[in-house]
Amino acid sequence: MQLAIPYMHFRGGSSKGLFFNAADLPSNEEQRNEMVLAAMEGLGLGDERQIDGLGGGTSLTSKVAVVSLANEPGVDIDYLFLQVVVGKGVVSAGQTCGNILAGVVAFAIEAGLLKAHTGHTTATVRMVNTGGICEVTVETPGGLVNYAGDAKVDGVPGTAAPVICNYLHIEGATCGALLPTGSVADVINGIEVTCIDNGMPSVLVRAADLGITGYETPAQLDGNLTLKKTLESLRLAAGPLMRLGDVRDKTVPKMCIVSPPTHGGVINTRTFIPHVCHEAIGVLGATSVAAGCLIAGTIAWQTCAALPEDGTVSVEHPAGEFTVMFETQLENGTMVIRRSGVVRTARLLSKGLVYIPEGRY
Repeated sequence: MQLAIPYMHFRGGSSKGLFFNAADLPSNEEQRNEMVLAAMEGLGLGDERQIDGLGGGTSLTSKVAVVSLANEPGVDIDYLFLQVVVGKGVVSAGQTCGNILAGVVAFAIEAGLLKAHTGHTTATVRMVNTGGICEVTVETPGGLVNYAGDAKVDGVPGTAAPVICNYLHIEGATCGALLPTGSVADVINGIEVTCIDNGMPSVLVRAADLGITGYETPAQLDGNLTLKKTLESLRLAAGPLMRLGDVRDKTVPKMCIVSPPTHGGVINTRTFIPHVCHEAIGVLGATSVAAGCLIAGTIAWQTCAALPEDGTVSVEHPAGEFTVMFETQLENGTMVIRRSGVVRTARLLSKGLVYIPEGRY
């Protein structure tokens, strides 16, 4: 016998994953995770191909959103992000995902959790993993979600309707502070780094200090075993300094290699998430490295080109660029990031029932 669970499959930004109504999953965390693993991997737990489930076999396509109505004033939707660690048979809730977030409001409307307005629908989404809030606006002509449009996201083929995501007060969402070590730069294992969290705990390190240019392809960097060993040693040492504890089995912090821009942006990046080089850059990885460009003395600030006066930071990555729009203010002489805005796109790929083997659900 098999169990049937309602689901939708969305592409959000440069990622895609399964979206579930929380009411259709067990409330018990262990049982919920077992059900998610079964949906993504079937009977082949730990199978890197995920051939027996709906997972895509890569970290960018092995993601899950669990969505429900919020019960707190001023918040419309709760969004729990789950990363299925490919090849490990493990579910991690240790981080959130801004790309998958781009599909959450559309899912909530499609699932009947939210009523769409005519023209545009805006909802506040709480990222349960970190407690951060994002104000998301989607196009809803005639009260229906529109997926077609002219917005282009580098790393995603074609164009689609824009999804406006304004992240509110996400400084230190996981680590408790924008600069969790209390310093704009630290030296770890003889290498200068910046530890930062503007929505995603990240360690910024200069490409030149790693003996690379920073313009290599993801495949070239993934094949550089010496580099990966160095990055992991930095990551493990940075974890406790960033108040994350032992990060050996965690997906954070991410490792962001920075270098001067070459295509008119503000900074160039190659990001490990954390052990594979991203083919583009994650949304909250981009908001974190871009925030570093605003803070004097950080590795990003030392590396970046001149900043535009309009508060935007163009982050170059292997697939193109990612623009982050900031709203900041000074409080007691300290810069505070009030809003980190990005444009994403999302598309509903399928909906129906996913069948999983009966288990302890």
